Amino acid sequence: MSDMSHLSIIDGAFLHLESPEMPMHVGSLALFDPPEGGATDWYEAVKAHVAGRMHLAPVFTRKLALMPFDLANPVWIPDDDIDLDYHVRYLVLPKPGTMAQMEALCARLHSSLLDRSRPLWEFYVIEGLADGRLGFYSKVHHAAVDGQAAVAMANSVFDLTPEPRRVKPPRARRGHRYQLGVAELLGAALSNQARQVVEFAKLLPPLLGAASGAAVDAARQALAQRRAGGAATAGPKLKMAPPTPFNMPITNQRAFAGVALPLGEVKAIGKGLGGSINDMVMWLCSTALRDYLAEGRELPPKTLVAGVPISLRAEGDTSANNQVSGTVIDLATQEKDPAKRLAQIMAGTQAMKATMGSFGNLIPTDFPSLGSPWLLSGLASLYGRSRLASRLRVANLTISNVPGPQVPLYLAGATMTGMFPLSIVVHGVALNITVQSYRGQLCFGLIACRRAVPDVGELAQALDRAMGALRKLAGAQAAAAPAAAPEPVPEPAPRKRARPKLAVVEAAAAPAEAARPRTARRRAA
Repeated sequence: MSDMSHLSIIDGAFLHLESPEMPMHVGSLALFDPPEGGATDWYEAVKAHVAGRMHLAPVFTRKLALMPFDLANPVWIPDDDIDLDYHVRYLVLPKPGTMAQMEALCARLHSSLLDRSRPLWEFYVIEGLADGRLGFYSKVHHAAVDGQAAVAMANSVFDLTPEPRRVKPPRARRGHRYQLGVAELLGAALSNQARQVVEFAKLLPPLLGAASGAAVDAARQALAQRRAGGAATAGPKLKMAPPTPFNMPITNQRAFAGVALPLGEVKAIGKGLGGSINDMVMWLCSTALRDYLAEGRELPPKTLVAGVPISLRAEGDTSANNQVSGTVIDLATQEKDPAKRLAQIMAGTQAMKATMGSFGNLIPTDFPSLGSPWLLSGLASLYGRSRLASRLRVANLTISNVPGPQVPLYLAGATMTGMFPLSIVVHGVALNITVQSYRGQLCFGLIACRRAVPDVGELAQALDRAMGALRKLAGAQAAAAPAAAPEPVPEPAPRKRARPKLAVVEAAAAPAEAARPRTARRRAA
């Protein structure tokens, strides 16, 4: 069947690891200023708008067809019977209509599983904010998209002007069977497995070559250090992250909070300190986590470890699937000095970039997956029901940074003012901080298991204070930089000798801002 599309092993993993306690969808809360003329009938306008755009992204119009006995990953097939009233819904906040109420509603919506008999997406138009803004909560299963593909999906719905762009309607196509035959599904699964075996075999020689090359380089570096009389630097070692309140089995209840920080200022400070946007995001999260845990007397003596997703997607690739790997980075939360903490984080990100530079292009995004539904479902159940989630701590939390558009976006005439991500938490890693840049802002979305982090809003406030600490760090670094010595006045030179050129050195200091006092919090039992 030509319209059948196979899920990769990564796509399938997000399906098979899913449970009622651990939904595997990603989402976002976008806030909008009402369209000109008011928000009357905006829900109906949004529904009509989406109806005319669904053919622009495959995720809107395809659903899953399961393999017999779950022998292999399901396949995507077209769905010609989409109930738009089910997928696009309308809600109103109770009075007084605060942002805290909006965040609590989105957390509750994010807790429920998507219906696998339908295309795996839902939109919610939410009215009732006291300031008149409109909410648009969306969620889509991670088996269908990764972070970058979700941005491409959003681009099919949103516009660059208040007046929606004209979209050519889809071509008429013949109907599809609601169910596929057992023989057809099994034949497709076996042919896909054979293709994966061939592709994986092609990848093994360069992968082994890169590994041997990295080992040779490490040996040469160690030998050079011994000849120089220094101790050999130990290579990376697998270690357990320290115990924190985030490392526990999770429930199906979620807590959510968002905070926006100035992108331009963070970027400028990072450039002055010799770091990237990612370095600054890691430092801001590290500083906020240190503040949050220290106030509750829960800060471990060893550094927290962040799990960081790494995109393997080639530039310009907008295919609706998952092309992602991951790594871990120390957040240096044990370091009290802000400058030393930043230096350690920057060293960690540089080491991560070097590793991904050697192996990133060789990491497979798909490989033989026969029997993976049984295996992954069983492992997920075992991990969640046992104490492994508390003891086997590879990371304390997840931190992800997704680049987004820097121009205003519009939906059915309304202007987007912010976009806050809601991602996934799993057993043993009950906190996820995902950052989406939009229109000069770094929009932090903090999603957590409500039992593990009931006061996630306090952590969002700590991020806001961390921005003030970053300004102070930039000011202190600029003040500590040696001032440029005054240029000596050159003596009169003979007429035939050229006058020496003078170097100009400029120093810039960023303003400092005192951190606001933090209110005490009470942790739920």
